[in-house]
Amino acid sequence: MKINVKKLVICIAIPLAVGGVAALLTRDAVADFSALEKPPFAPPAWLFPVVWTILYTLMGISSYLVSEAKAPAEKEERALTVYFYQLAVNFLWPVFFFNFGWYLFSFFWILLLWGLVFRMIRLFATIYKQAGWLNIPYIIWLTVAAYLNFGIWWLNNC
Repeated sequence: MKINVKKLVICIAIPLAVGGVAALLTRDAVADFSALEKPPFAPPAWLFPVVWTILYTLMGISSYLVSEAKAPAEKEERALTVYFYQLAVNFLWPVFFFNFGWYLFSFFWILLLWGLVFRMIRLFATIYKQAGWLNIPYIIWLTVAAYLNFGIWWLNNC
């Protein structure tokens, strides 16, 4: 596969921009996060932006691979539609969690996100196996994030 560098850069830039805008919208509220009681094994705060940058980059690469795989148009469209839905749900989670403090709602929202990402991985893998595999770290991180989200709700509201 010959690499279309411009398209690859755009594909990587899209999820990075989604994450960047979400970070900008929540930057003031994130400071309140340090005051919350957290469950055991909560990662240090500095790790979150590092991990999310890696995950957004992997998402972009995987979407590029799917878009370049020469799959049937309807199959590619279905996979990329789920990809964009999960990006939208991903974008809203930090707003609900950090800005609004809707911890329980955010937990159910992240479960929705987890389901969309699982579906995306399956769809991507049927088009280009490595595109699916590139998102395994994402779903693992979402599992950790769901644990943290629920733990924060439990420890700070019960």
